[in-house]
Amino acid sequence: MKRPPIRLLDLAGTPSEIGNAHGAAYRDEIQHYTAERVDLVASGQWSGGPLAKGDVLDLAESMLGAHEAFHAGLYEELVSMAGAAGISPAEAVVVGGFTDFVDTVRAELGGPPPATVVEDDCTAVIVPNGRTADGNGYFGQTWDMHDTATDHVTLLRLRPTEAPAAIVFTTTGCLGQIGMNELGVCVGINNLTGNDGQRGVAWTSVVRAMLTTESAADALDVLLAANLAGAHNYLIFDRSGDGYNVEAMPSARPVTKLADEPIAHTNHTVDPAACAVEAAKDPLMMASSVERLAKAKELLSDGTIDEERLFELTREPDAICQIAVEPFHVESSGAAIMRPATGDFWACWGRPAENEYQHIPFSPSPASTTSSSTQTSSVS
Repeated sequence: MKRPPIRLLDLAGTPSEIGNAHGAAYRDEIQHYTAERVDLVASGQWSGGPLAKGDVLDLAESMLGAHEAFHAGLYEELVSMAGAAGISPAEAVVVGGFTDFVDTVRAELGGPPPATVVEDDCTAVIVPNGRTADGNGYFGQTWDMHDTATDHVTLLRLRPTEAPAAIVFTTTGCLGQIGMNELGVCVGINNLTGNDGQRGVAWTSVVRAMLTTESAADALDVLLAANLAGAHNYLIFDRSGDGYNVEAMPSARPVTKLADEPIAHTNHTVDPAACAVEAAKDPLMMASSVERLAKAKELLSDGTIDEERLFELTREPDAICQIAVEPFHVESSGAAIMRPATGDFWACWGRPAENEYQHIPFSPSPASTTSSSTQTSSVS
């Protein structure tokens, strides 16, 4: 499906001001997306067993304390966003941290995940400085999800009063999923399926907290100290060329440091410590993850690499650029490429094979106005 240029929402100010503006800008959409996500959890398709909606929200509400303890400012932003959007803070945990939340639900219900469990299928890479055309490394990934999520993709261009400016790829009602701050710290993710979910903090708050730091090493420290609710793989990279891949489960967080060759990762664990607490995946989903990982490594195996080559990697038609089909309906809902040494950020909305990347600057142009591709909601 051909999409318009990716939406861009400018937000500035205190955590409360940023949250209020985000919630107000996308109020109706956030309500729709939240209802859809709560229904998915209650149905058991993703969460391991049917639950009453009240029980879903009671569990989410019990996780609010972990979010507040993790980062008071981001908790304030979350609560303010929820209020402006007309949803509860508990609902904001579900819509904003869905893929961690279902890990928590499965752990609470007990037993193995059912065959119907569906996970997203992001393909992500870090390219070290020595493998690029200009000596400046890259981070890039597709963001793949159930096709109903694609309509809700947006960018947030943030200028917080007490943190570095950042550009964040996300969905409406979600604090952040993939991003780069003005100091050149990049964070991206692949979803993993864990058996050790708990009532902790959702990955989207963790990504945003990592983007308040000054280096990849500092962002790694934030991740390693977080009381995680569920399983995700995190990729961290900075303008100096320092980088890490972390298969972060609530009970295990093996770290791989970037060396001379690119790192690629998809949606299954590789390190034995993480494999020990990984939940079983549907064979078709595991085959997809293995195939995408092999294809990404192949496409980065030789020669110098630039942004155009990474654009093409995300468009690879046989494995990486996903098309929604039965029974899972997972598609590549968008993608982002970042070059932290130069502050360059490119993003597209929808399947990269059918849509164009836009270059997103950290500061809006003086003549910036609301259009089909840009919404401005700046407060200070």
